[in-house]
Amino acid sequence: MRLSEIHPLFYHARIEQQRFFRSIKNWRDRKKFANRKAESNYLYTCKKHQSLLRRRLGDSDPILQENKIVNLTLAASRIDGVIIQPGEIFSFWVLVGRATKKKGYIEGMQLSRGEVKTGIGGGICQLANLLYWMVLHTPLTVIERHQHSFDPFPDEGRVLPFGSGASVFYNYVDLRFKNTAEFAIQIRVWVTDRHLKGAIFSSEEMEYSYHLEEREHQFYKKDGKTYRRNEIWRRTVNKRTGNIVQEELLLQNNSEVKYEVMERRLVSVM
Repeated sequence: MRLSEIHPLFYHARIEQQRFFRSIKNWRDRKKFANRKAESNYLYTCKKHQSLLRRRLGDSDPILQENKIVNLTLAASRIDGVIIQPGEIFSFWVLVGRATKKKGYIEGMQLSRGEVKTGIGGGICQLANLLYWMVLHTPLTVIERHQHSFDPFPDEGRVLPFGSGASVFYNYVDLRFKNTAEFAIQIRVWVTDRHLKGAIFSSEEMEYSYHLEEREHQFYKKDGKTYRRNEIWRRTVNKRTGNIVQEELLLQNNSEVKYEVMERRLVSVM
């Protein structure tokens, strides 16, 4: 058993150690990160998406969703308009920074160590989820992404495939992607009354379009626990000819489910 699993003191000390090491590395790599912004949109649209701000999440306190909106508004403002030049890297935490009370962040829902908890800045994973989904529809290359370790809530109001999100935890559990295209890319994110909205624009028109598909989705039981698994595939299509250039398996998900699943939805596992 690791020290971080023995006592909370060791756990929090380990977190601060990880954060310190990542901060040092970020400082060394600071010239690689995208940080310049533009208020006007680039001409070409790569991908747009939106997600509901309020949806039923088990028996969680609705106030936490209202608090989440405050946190999302603050975090989105730190990213909105950022330009990623060819070769530059987008880092969620380099742009957003640490979520603190002093900056206006408040208590929201967090997923931590297999449990649903509350914490300052909770809920901004929704922004990381939206960014990751949009990025998968562009030529941007994901270089760091962490999967949620469990599935906490049923699919009520969910529009994206299970396992297509991104977990973030300041600052060493990051979402990062690199602009490997030959043109600049711009990210816009903002909050409305009902939605978190996002769009990715480019300075030149993309040659390809990207289409994602969920396959092999199943719920199953093993050793008395319920699990969920699927695959997410991506097709790259030449926009001029309509031909499929590439088909690839992007993600294989297999996570424990923390809610009740009807027996008829379960498959048997040998």
